[in-house]
Amino acid sequence: MPPRSDDKLSVIRGTLDVLVLQAVSARPLHGFEISLWLDDHADQPLHIDDSALYQALHRLEARGYLKGEWGTSDNNRRARYYGLTASGREHLTQERTRLMSYAATITALLTPRRTR
Repeated sequence: MPPRSDDKLSVIRGTLDVLVLQAVSARPLHGFEISLWLDDHADQPLHIDDSALYQALHRLEARGYLKGEWGTSDNNRRARYYGLTASGREHLTQERTRLMSYAATITALLTPRRTR
């Protein structure tokens, strides 16, 4: 049965970190902006708990893939902005390639083929 339009796609374990790194690859963003970026760039709505997003941000910062700095948001609130480090950009490139290859393989396996 195809998903209903009101269903949100759950993020597969292990992909959230890569999605967060992709979100901040162009410029530093704070947590809510990252959430908005993910919603805006997904083909269908994603289900990402706020707590999972902030855990990913802390994990990626601890691993040296992100650097967080305090700043002021557009609505004059204090917010922590996260930007990619050099090692974060390298990790993103490797993981993006790996995940895209995996997705292509799964797509090929699940796509019905005509038999002769």
